[in-house]
Amino acid sequence: MVAGQDIVIQPVTTKAQTKQFIDIAYLLNADDPHWVPPLRSEVAKLITPGKNPFFEHARVQFFLALQQGQVVGRISAHIDELALAQPAEQGMGPGTGNWGLMEAKDEATMHALIHAAEAWLKDQSMTRVLAPISMSVWEEPGLLTKGHDHSPMIMMGHHNADYQGWIENLGYSVAKRLVSYHLPVEDGFPELVKRIVASGERNKRLHIRRVDKKYFDRDAAIIMNLLNDAWSSNWGFVPMTDHEIEHAGKSLKPIVHEDLIRIAELEGEPVAFMMTLPDMNEAIKAMKGSLWPFGWAKLLWWLKFPKSYSMRVPLMGVKKELQNSRLASQMVFMLIEYIRRDAKLNFGTQRAEIGWILEDNQGMVAIAEAIEATINREYLIYEKAITTSNS
Repeated sequence: MVAGQDIVIQPVTTKAQTKQFIDIAYLLNADDPHWVPPLRSEVAKLITPGKNPFFEHARVQFFLALQQGQVVGRISAHIDELALAQPAEQGMGPGTGNWGLMEAKDEATMHALIHAAEAWLKDQSMTRVLAPISMSVWEEPGLLTKGHDHSPMIMMGHHNADYQGWIENLGYSVAKRLVSYHLPVEDGFPELVKRIVASGERNKRLHIRRVDKKYFDRDAAIIMNLLNDAWSSNWGFVPMTDHEIEHAGKSLKPIVHEDLIRIAELEGEPVAFMMTLPDMNEAIKAMKGSLWPFGWAKLLWWLKFPKSYSMRVPLMGVKKELQNSRLASQMVFMLIEYIRRDAKLNFGTQRAEIGWILEDNQGMVAIAEAIEATINREYLIYEKAITTSNS
């Protein structure tokens, strides 16, 4: 496949090309002081069938861009069968494919890659693109468009600021805005929030407990099932399969700390949760994508004795039947406050990030504003109809 300016687009079909697909991100982002090189082994798992359960319900094609024989970019094109089955009014739905994992040397390269992804999706009978999503909506959705001046936290994307213009120049329009909130945690929350928490503590029907690593599989399943229920009406929602829930639990177990993940129970039934993770990016940034020769020892030490200046809250949820109630807000404030106390005491944490949050999720936006959090990062998900003229 040949594009303009002698840019050649090749589908990834060999192990050598897979390695090139991984390596190009490190080359193109080498001069960005805020890019955190992910561990190459983790990227390999993400894009390998049999190691990432996303492939069990998705069709995926990776592409490389070459110029004068040198790799100058990459992109993934993919179709999630579970996303196709969702109602169209929730963002995904029939005919919707995705691309992501894009890296490009320049605008011409980006355009050639996106055209290749669009052509592949069209050949697979897709009529609409929702992008970038890398690769599942549960992994890294959206393009970073605000917050380039500081490094991303664990499991968050970081992109060249030029990408926004390059993508929008191809006729992509914004489908949804996702934000993350910066939250100082040293000094506690406003008096109103403290009163709400104190009121909840007097409610004998309500109990907030830590997860128990001795029963990790049980608690991981409780959290993920609550997540599937709590987020089921959200824009962009795609249900997690049992295998994905199991895979996520195993992947996160090394950085799970009992005092940072809480479950709220109402009369003994789990009804809400909040997951907080130490920012492992603080530990891996200097490793430049490799655990060798000494990175593995440093990482193991950090995992066992983490002192993390920053924490991220990637997930929280309240059982659907309780959402929009006063009790739901109260439980969320209690979860946040209990974890804040332990993060500060046990990990030396000074700040947290909450997100992603849909910009029109009024309940979560109100909670973020009540605890005086401020938006520090923005991700945009774009959409575009696939037509003959795109080819």
